[in-house]
Amino acid sequence: MLKVYRDAAGPCLAPAGSVLAIGAFDGLHRGHAALLARVRERAAPRGLIPAVVTFEPLPRAFFAHAPLPRLSSLREKLQGFADAGIERLLLLRFNAALAAMSAEDFVHNVIVARMGTKELWVGADFRFGHKRRGDVELLRRLGAARGFEVCVLESVTTEDGERVSASRVRHALAQNGFAHAAKLLGRPFSIGGRVVRGNRMGHDLGYPTANVRLGRRVPPVSGIFAVRVHGVGARPLPGVASLGVRPTVNRVREPLLEAHLFDFDGDLYGRRIEVEFVAKLRDEEKFPDLDALRAQMDRDASQAREILSRHSGLRAAQNPESSSLLRA
Repeated sequence: MLKVYRDAAGPCLAPAGSVLAIGAFDGLHRGHAALLARVRERAAPRGLIPAVVTFEPLPRAFFAHAPLPRLSSLREKLQGFADAGIERLLLLRFNAALAAMSAEDFVHNVIVARMGTKELWVGADFRFGHKRRGDVELLRRLGAARGFEVCVLESVTTEDGERVSASRVRHALAQNGFAHAAKLLGRPFSIGGRVVRGNRMGHDLGYPTANVRLGRRVPPVSGIFAVRVHGVGARPLPGVASLGVRPTVNRVREPLLEAHLFDFDGDLYGRRIEVEFVAKLRDEEKFPDLDALRAQMDRDASQAREILSRHSGLRAAQNPESSSLLRA
């Protein structure tokens, strides 16, 4: 069972010792899945706690001083850690105090005192501490003195030999390469959330939608998409979705995910769904009136139906072990 803690200071979370991984873990892609699996496999036979240290907000967002696109929500990350068998999660608030902490103090205060680390797993390019002065070489020196071993997970690659990373996933999505992103993630890219009530504009236009608010999350994609919606029935349902600010009808510039499910008639309010993105149809566009918008929605729905009818369905072919990493 996953237990989550927020503070760097406090009693040791694993008095008997832990096998620990540290990272941002945005998207929980195939590289992250391999790292978490290694932590679990190394901890079990030694009676140690499988543990993770990660950060909220993400360090890159803190230094950018502005919201940045994210591949996964905090809820999705927590569920992913639980599904991967992690038992202790130190979810550190990345703020000015943590950014100013020296690499040596981070090792003493967090890795040793707070997490009771016996074995530490990181990526080869892992950097930490004030001005990112800490690296794997420093970790190994301090680990030898403080009683923990440092292990480096070599880069995970796709079947085509491409290195897996969150930045490559974001780049693939920015280029509308959803099949490419799925190879890197180990599953199709999706966004999950609870269905909320909207202004019923879609219903009035003949396209009722299941609406998911994004809150402060900035998604890595926007526009109109062919999608599959999970969480409604035994099988995912095809549909068309809008992700953005709805420039024709929206006076409040709050991004919203709206999914219209084809040939579905039911009440989804309050239900958690997961919207799988299959293909982008177009960017958002402001139309002169509702009739023009409705005509374009007809064209979008027809195109989405055609794409989904011939799409092979990446989710059925994905790695079963990695598929559980992002269940919302």
